[in-house]
Amino acid sequence: MRKTKKPKILIFVVAYNQEKIIKHLLERIPKEVINGVSEILVADDASRDNTAKIALEYKKQHNLKKLKVVRHEINKGYGGNQKWAYDYAIKNNFDIAIMLHGDAQYPPEHIPNLLFPLKERKADFVFGSRMTGAPRKGGMPLYKFLGNKFLTTTENIILKPKPWLSEYHSGFRLYSVKALKDIPFHKNSDDYHFDSEIIIQLMIAKKKITEKPIPTHYGDEKCNVNVIKYGFSILGLLGQYLLHKSCLRYYEKFDVKNHNKI
Repeated sequence: MRKTKKPKILIFVVAYNQEKIIKHLLERIPKEVINGVSEILVADDASRDNTAKIALEYKKQHNLKKLKVVRHEINKGYGGNQKWAYDYAIKNNFDIAIMLHGDAQYPPEHIPNLLFPLKERKADFVFGSRMTGAPRKGGMPLYKFLGNKFLTTTENIILKPKPWLSEYHSGFRLYSVKALKDIPFHKNSDDYHFDSEIIIQLMIAKKKITEKPIPTHYGDEKCNVNVIKYGFSILGLLGQYLLHKSCLRYYEKFDVKNHNKI
């Protein structure tokens, strides 16, 4: 029986002003995960603190050659940082890209469980869902819990995935790089609703989406998301999708069918 080729895996950490927590996050990545990936990339989005410096010190202290630290000179935004990282994954021939948040809100200890469907080629995109666990017990504020429920229900009604997703707003995400090549993610926002845009693109491209439960953690880390602005951005995005689907207005980011065509 022919052996399956071992996937080339990238972990990238989106980080902005996380000098107090970045070392703790890197320490929490399981050794089995570190041994199984090709590279860990900290993408510091022009932080105003010492995030990149501390990550580099951690690399030197632990002689962790797989760790690469890049500091953007100009802030790209949450979505823009992801675009850069996905381009990096494509250009360097990675098979799987794992996104972690630099604030340690999402548990890197759960990477093996989330990674399994991608390794087995049973999914194109996997995310850790807080809403299938006990988000309130994990400290999710009530307004965020209710807002997530409202937006997710609205997205499910409009997008009609089968089965419905438990949430669209988790930042713990694992992608098949092949799937990323098939969607125009460059056309998405540089802001936080990039996460919902890319899910819609994957749905349009009929990619297999899998979610797995993860514990929720809210600590003292600073959240950079304006939740009211974010909520209206999601509703506006859904309006764009409906207009495009109804052929009333054209949005290039939803024209997945013609992506990569000359």
